[in-house]
Amino acid sequence: MTAATLREVTFSYGDTPVIEGVSLDVEEGEFLGLVGPNGSGKSTLLRLLLGLQRPDSGEVRLFGEHAHAFADGERIAYLAQDVTDTARDMPITVREVVRMGRYPRNLFGRFTRADRRAVGTALDRVGVAHLSDRRIGSLSGGQRQRVFVARALAAEADLLALDEPTVALDSESRDSFYDLLADLNERGLTIILVEHDIGLVTARASRIACLNKRLFFHGETDEFAESDALDDAYGANYRLLDHTHHAHHDPTADGDDSLEGDS
Repeated sequence: MTAATLREVTFSYGDTPVIEGVSLDVEEGEFLGLVGPNGSGKSTLLRLLLGLQRPDSGEVRLFGEHAHAFADGERIAYLAQDVTDTARDMPITVREVVRMGRYPRNLFGRFTRADRRAVGTALDRVGVAHLSDRRIGSLSGGQRQRVFVARALAAEADLLALDEPTVALDSESRDSFYDLLADLNERGLTIILVEHDIGLVTARASRIACLNKRLFFHGETDEFAESDALDDAYGANYRLLDHTHHAHHDPTADGDDSLEGDS
């Protein structure tokens, strides 16, 4: 089944076009990486896809339903770009954050044995059970990211959407976080991820969508590495010399992986 569908979607902020005629499908069980330069519309496209914003024209569907009217919110987990920064000021524990994932399923406000089991399983799966009584603000950035993924797992979501989740992490933490995502994807979780590190996402995602207002590529990762999509989307001589680790580009072109921070 198709998890998400966009058909000829356009979107503008006032008179400024951000998304222009984008169509793509995300199949269940897919790991899709969304890449593109600064201001290319990646984060906006992700929010449109989740029904958090409505397109000016075109159609967006989640699991077959119109995204803006999607009723099964517990099936979707979204980690916004600044969620871990905001979490630093939250006076609650790791376990309490993960318990939030159960709220959409807990209509009567009583925390059941099934809820406790789901929270415990989620904490174990992402490797933060030993931190469950710690304040969320006392954790490192990588640990906080894992906690919010655990919240998504506790919700038993079918689709996990992440907006630049590794931007503040060191390389070791990034690799560890992607290992976690790979494991969850292998277990059937659909993942859509906006990423600023092209080399990293092409090494990990199964499919790539390359965007700069319009879609320049959507397909298998290996095909993306061989395509002209980077040149077309970034307007510079970008080359994936070794897409198992890092993206490289013409050293005379300004901006390396500070390409991102998107609207």
